[in-house]
Amino acid sequence: MLEEKKVTVPTSTIHLTEGHPMASLVDFIPTPPGTGDLVEGKIIAINRGRVYVDLPPFGTGLIYGREYLNAADVLRKTNAGDTISAKVVDPAGRDGYIELSLKEARQAAIWGEAEQAIIAETPYSLIVEEANKGGLILSWQGIAGFLPASQLSKEHYPRVPEGDKDKILGELIQLIGHPLSVRIITADAKEGKLIFSERTGNEAEEKASLIDKYQVGDSAEGEVTGVVDFGVFVKLEPGLEGLVHISELDWGLVEDPRSLFSVGDKVRVKIIEVKEGKISLSIKMLKENPWHTAAERYKKGMEVPGVIIKYNKHGALASIEEGVAGLVHVSEFATPAELRGKLELGKTYPFTISLFEPKEQRMTLTFIDRKK
Repeated sequence: MLEEKKVTVPTSTIHLTEGHPMASLVDFIPTPPGTGDLVEGKIIAINRGRVYVDLPPFGTGLIYGREYLNAADVLRKTNAGDTISAKVVDPAGRDGYIELSLKEARQAAIWGEAEQAIIAETPYSLIVEEANKGGLILSWQGIAGFLPASQLSKEHYPRVPEGDKDKILGELIQLIGHPLSVRIITADAKEGKLIFSERTGNEAEEKASLIDKYQVGDSAEGEVTGVVDFGVFVKLEPGLEGLVHISELDWGLVEDPRSLFSVGDKVRVKIIEVKEGKISLSIKMLKENPWHTAAERYKKGMEVPGVIIKYNKHGALASIEEGVAGLVHVSEFATPAELRGKLELGKTYPFTISLFEPKEQRMTLTFIDRKK
């Protein structure tokens, strides 16, 4: 028969005054394990879907029910007398036993190992299992993790002309089945999130060293390496790229960066921000802002021709010169449909400047309908 050792939960707290003969012993009394704690003990017996684990001096641990089934593979390889690690599910469980879980202990150990791997920057050779437009899927210790495309090495990074997402995916798919040397950079047990990077610490240091050479306000020559919907990537030198956001390409409205730039173009840029290992660039900042001299050419009440360049929820934008545009408000028309019917994209119409604030780069135009 198995001798049962049950947990005794104290019903009161003993307060010992300083100098009491028992006071010096209090510091040596071990703290009972709580829910979520990892414990280690020897298996006393395995029978009838239950595993009893000796956890002196607190009593006996019990693995049973769903936890027994979840750990069946491991338990088939264990015997009485073996030492195992388990996680406390309930310190005052069924019949007074300390209820344990082997599966949760294994998971906790794996995530603990992942955290240590981050600190040690431990490299792992893992096979690429899947690919999507954002990156690659790899598994480590039975946990699926994600390797963002941005964390690929220079060798494997999909530098695709014009940033075509389908072409990027095509490049990433070719890596499926191949081993990559990666390290863990994020391990979140609660979220079940594991993030890898193929970049080495040396690459990060090299990039930081390159970035240190540039200051906000500097200008430099670069080469366009990618054109995407939101802007243009420019290589300043090998190993260092910056982004020119679409809003920094030109003083005029830019709807599609591809209409202005192509991969391989040589451009001059201005550094406008250096933050968190990234460089933000501007092309328009090296050109004169037309609004600065607009007051020399325009004034409130003047009649001007304007080209309709865009519709928005407020009305239509009409450009009166490159980089200087005004709003034709929808309230001038019975409906938005009437506005679009009378003011077609790409066509030139007469307007009166009804509001002109060049310092704020703001202008409102009133449509002159000569057909009335």
